[in-house]
Amino acid sequence: MIPASRTFLARLSALALTTLAMVSCSSSDVSTGGEITKVKYYHLVAGVPLNTIDPAIQFERDYHLRGAVTKAEIMERGGHYYTIFWKADDRTQPVTVRFEYRQANTGLTSKVLEEEVTDLRRSNLSRFQVTGDEYLTNGRVTAWRVILLRGNEELSSKESFLWN
Repeated sequence: MIPASRTFLARLSALALTTLAMVSCSSSDVSTGGEITKVKYYHLVAGVPLNTIDPAIQFERDYHLRGAVTKAEIMERGGHYYTIFWKADDRTQPVTVRFEYRQANTGLTSKVLEEEVTDLRRSNLSRFQVTGDEYLTNGRVTAWRVILLRGNEELSSKESFLWN
């Protein structure tokens, strides 16, 4: 026979462990008005033959090279392509998508590309590219960060591992 105090102590311990497990599993993120759901990245190395049998990879390359006929046009298309998928809770006001990046030959100097989106939908996407002379002169993109802004308020951000 188990004493009543031991049964009470066992029940109290089980309740404490259950509460602790539920609190640790809950999310502490507060909705800030927007979310970056995915950042899709593609690096097109122009002038280098593609050695793959995967039709999806070949399609991506052909998509970015569409319309380029001469060798100069093909070299101009080489670089980094980013597609940012994002959402905003309030669709009545415009949102600015800011893409900050660093390149191999510029060190810690950050460059900025921005796009203001006024026609907001439930799911949105923004495209940025670092190609042409920018890519040929300053090298590949080594780190990047994407920020959703409404005025001066930051709604959401996502960054690459090397951004620090």
